[in-house]
Amino acid sequence: GPSKEELFFRGEEHAVKERKQVTDTEKWQKKLQENWENCAELNLSFQDLGDLYQVENFNRILRRLIRVEKLWLVDNSLTDLSAIRLPRCRELNVNKNHFTSFKQLPKIPQIQHLSLAENNIMTLSGISDFRHTPLESLILKRNPCEFQERYRQLVFSSLPNLKTLDGIPKLPEDCAPPESRGFLRMCTIL
Repeated sequence: GPSKEELFFRGEEHAVKERKQVTDTEKWQKKLQENWENCAELNLSFQDLGDLYQVENFNRILRRLIRVEKLWLVDNSLTDLSAIRLPRCRELNVNKNHFTSFKQLPKIPQIQHLSLAENNIMTLSGISDFRHTPLESLILKRNPCEFQERYRQLVFSSLPNLKTLDGIPKLPEDCAPPESRGFLRMCTIL
């Protein structure tokens, strides 16, 4: 803002508020006001995390989300949340970020709905880490791994409890063993 001198010449010196020292009690009260630990649903999308301080503060908040069940982190340029643990998270939306692997996601043992659309996930390596979770729906649209041969079969074989992939329910051909699919495609010419 303008300097004190400039405000004085404008006749707005009353607009300047002196900075007061923040006491430890006030810091503690401010921390209590945040109350991230009891948050059940949170949307922290579009945070424009361009500065290291912002990223560190963002990660500090994420580490405090011990009770969050629904979390949206869309379009934040995130690349690695592997150090974060979200023990109660059932729904996580991290669309439009910069994840390249399933290993970069937070620990989410209770996940049921995971949306990773428009990231940069190349392979399905690490997807089996979600095998022992209650994951029911997964969205991987607009990721390079979507163009992998037998993409749907590979995902469903890695995650047998999965019911929906990219908004499409599990189909019978998604579960067929590889050899029977090849046999059905063969044509016998006599």
